[in-house]
Amino acid sequence: MHDPASPSSSSEPADEISRRAPADVVEEVMAWYSRAILAERRAPNSSPERLEQLLAQRQECVRDRARLEEADAEETARITASYAARLRELGATGP
Repeated sequence: MHDPASPSSSSEPADEISRRAPADVVEEVMAWYSRAILAERRAPNSSPERLEQLLAQRQECVRDRARLEEADAEETARITASYAARLRELGATGP
């Protein structure tokens, strides 16, 4: 069965993720959190703490996405590497 909270790129090799545009990697992580939030809200035994955590993590993505607009090359590389690693991690775990 397809898990709506799993990232669409979970089967991609790590080097494929790292070659994407920085904003795309951040947005893919944001999308993962959005799906996880939706799944948590629909869960019969939804956890308010888990929902709060997911919302905070998605908001962090929003802030980092905005930072990319003015980031220098070093900061862009750091953000991209961080989100590529998170995307791989999220692909290995479920919400």
